[in-house]
Amino acid sequence: MTVSNASPAAPDRAPVLQARGLRRVFRVPRTADRPSGELVAVDDVSFTLPCGGSLAIVGESGSGKTTVARMLVGLDTPTAGDILIDGEPAGPRARSRTQRRIRARKIQMVFQDPYGSLDRRQTVASCLDEILRVHFDLSAEQRVARVAELADLVGLDERMVRGRPTALSGGQRQRVAIARALAAEPDVVILDEAVAALDVSIQAQVLNLLADIRDRTSISYLLISHDLAVVRQLCEEAIVMHCGSVVECGPTDRILDDPQHPYTQRLRASVPGPGWVPGAAPQPSETRAGEPT
Repeated sequence: MTVSNASPAAPDRAPVLQARGLRRVFRVPRTADRPSGELVAVDDVSFTLPCGGSLAIVGESGSGKTTVARMLVGLDTPTAGDILIDGEPAGPRARSRTQRRIRARKIQMVFQDPYGSLDRRQTVASCLDEILRVHFDLSAEQRVARVAELADLVGLDERMVRGRPTALSGGQRQRVAIARALAAEPDVVILDEAVAALDVSIQAQVLNLLADIRDRTSISYLLISHDLAVVRQLCEEAIVMHCGSVVECGPTDRILDDPQHPYTQRLRASVPGPGWVPGAAPQPSETRAGEPT
């Protein structure tokens, strides 16, 4: 199943990212009560992400969302299928330093845990400066200026930039992670449950930040999430995955307001509505999926 969304930002440019028939099979080792075999984690997943577009991959834990993301950034190798970046084949899993560097200039990933994704021994300035030294031929003065630009872009003040992650809040650390991803100037940023570990109020700040960055640049987002509110706020298009396969795709509002597949309907029904009581069976609600209740 394939989904594509048109982008007014660059109508003549090739899609920045394409997945065609992605499949990932893992070998399951033999145990005392189970023979060896195969686990199909992703099966025939296809989509197109245009320049400046935003696409969500939605599904429960174990649906194959993160496996797709790992294949896109080169951390895992597809068993079958193709990945195209700017119309060019991305090739197999990036192994050499040069391959990883080339892939990193095209696509970056922001992980769920802002506490574990940063080196606590590095200051924020050192963290960003390291990315610039790896990817660009800049003087020390130019790198200092660029670090200041990135900090301003994500709303970090000078004190935060001089500090280490241990002195920052969860939301501030995630801003650092976003700045680090943007430092390589990628075409695509994959957000793997990037706000799931944050408080609701901080989530809103980070989502507003991401929307603002997208308005100011031509960056494209691929959001991995089970949170329908986050999906509705950030993405125009969505695909729904279940047991490794795409079961529904299309405009986000249509999928959330008028789901067609039974699995998507169950996801929609699981969103708490007004008067919801923990532990009670889901009740019909006129609240749109993905809206705060």
